[in-house]
Amino acid sequence: MKLLEGKTAIVTGAARGIGEAIALKFAAHGANIAFTYVSDSSRDKATALEAKLVSLGVKAKAYQSNAADFSACETFVNDVLKEFGTLDICVNNAGISKDNLLLRMTPEQWDEVMQVNLKSVFNMTKQVIRPMMKAKAGSIINMSSVIGEMGNAGQSSYAASKAGIIGFTKSIAKELGSRNIRSNAIAPGFVETDMTSYLKDGEGAEKYKADIPLGRFASGEDIANVALFLASDLGNYVTGQVISACGGLNI
Repeated sequence: MKLLEGKTAIVTGAARGIGEAIALKFAAHGANIAFTYVSDSSRDKATALEAKLVSLGVKAKAYQSNAADFSACETFVNDVLKEFGTLDICVNNAGISKDNLLLRMTPEQWDEVMQVNLKSVFNMTKQVIRPMMKAKAGSIINMSSVIGEMGNAGQSSYAASKAGIIGFTKSIAKELGSRNIRSNAIAPGFVETDMTSYLKDGEGAEKYKADIPLGRFASGEDIANVALFLASDLGNYVTGQVISACGGLNI
């Protein structure tokens, strides 16, 4: 059974990692996919993903667009509406980390994390709510983090940006619920992606896994399965929530 048949989904930052896994999961369930990548270095991966998505029998297109830039988001969403006609799901996944102790953190490092992680969610949500309001339906899924719930030494900027996403998500759920638009967040724990590759092997990885009741890092598909639930009619009475997909790390 395909849970997203005929839907159109936007996924930002989908050339790799969690975003790629979500795009593939959604396409396998029948959704047409418009996804973004930001740098020239990711173009080959984005092109390969676009081809993979099309091979699943859906319409898909990669767009080079910076979610941290408001004007770029406006152009991107307008282009998606012209190309796909509808917009049903928005996954705000674009994100970075610039880990550093606060004592050593520069204002520029702080601002970059806030722009990419938090302002991007405002930028994209601002653009997608008009077509969703017109359709009187929509699902917005924001990628937060368990670090936004727990905090972590050396990650104050990342934690603040991801905690901000949680507050934003809950507020938008209250604003848009009457229009049948749902807004939820996913708070992954440690996920096996390029961003966490430095933790994959050795004593560091074992130290973190010891704190996870399920005893392993998540796969991209683990997170994509949660996103599928929130995007589909299975989650049509769920809004304003944060689902911690962290293997029990925050218990």
